Amino acid sequence: MKAVVISQPGDADVLTVSERPQPTISASQVLVKVHAAGVNRADVIQRQGKYPPPSGVAADVPGLEISGTVSECGANVTRWRVGDRVCALLAGGGYAESVAVEADHCLPIPAGVSLTDAAALPEAVFTVWSNVFQRGRLQPGEHFLVHGGTSGIGMAALQLAHAFGAHAFATAGSPEKCAACRAAGAERAIDYHQEDFADVLKDIGIDVILDMVGGEYFAKNIALLRPEGRLVFINAMKGGKPELAIHQIMARRLTITGSTLRGRENGFKAALARDVERHVWPLVEAGKFKANVFRAFSPDSAGDAHRLMETSAHIGKIVLTWV
Repeated sequence: MKAVVISQPGDADVLTVSERPQPTISASQVLVKVHAAGVNRADVIQRQGKYPPPSGVAADVPGLEISGTVSECGANVTRWRVGDRVCALLAGGGYAESVAVEADHCLPIPAGVSLTDAAALPEAVFTVWSNVFQRGRLQPGEHFLVHGGTSGIGMAALQLAHAFGAHAFATAGSPEKCAACRAAGAERAIDYHQEDFADVLKDIGIDVILDMVGGEYFAKNIALLRPEGRLVFINAMKGGKPELAIHQIMARRLTITGSTLRGRENGFKAALARDVERHVWPLVEAGKFKANVFRAFSPDSAGDAHRLMETSAHIGKIVLTWV
């Protein structure tokens, strides 16, 4: 099979299409013929040599989410059949024509969703459900803020927060991006080049913040949180060692948490998949949640896809399509 390979750590030019052996599957896995793979910032960091995959996962083929059709089933797989259309969360290896996936980590592609759009669902939806609704415990009527509102995760978070009855807010980097945030469900979107989100939202108060920025945002996030507020980290692009305001945390009984999904155990991911299917898939099928694919690239242009990701000019998701 063909796969997009990291030939060596470096810039986007190190991504090349090469031949790789087709994966073999265990009794609990399915082999999926990949139609499309989502492109995520984690893939960029892996390409740079700064985010190695978990043990047992090929280090030179990135890709954390795919869509496609089942081409083979392991001996213990009962739910799936050859030909089923699925999307799945992976620990790596998604930039390939075929991939072995734990059967319990696959989800059926919702009715009305194309294979290309489906590749943009797993990483964002799994991340948001785990961090905003499970760890962050967002409730109807609460105030929710996401930084990076037009990232794939940001757009997913805004749509889900709005769908479940929360008041959503976002930061973004241009008037166009702010408009996209409002279209996704934000009541207010703050252009951080023009306004300080901490000043804009200080009289509103926030219950849950999803942050992928870190750095100087930390103190501002803490100041915005209401009593019992929750600050959830999924990245720290501007720095991960802020000064901790312990007395503010104590006085308002704040919770600071965060997580990564890639290295979590199979059982956790399987349970998360079941929760996503139960709670989110009906919204997708009802047209209340969209994948928001910004642009699709061929595997030969994977370097261009990464360069676009690094500019942060996109709104929504970037994918690679094999067919």
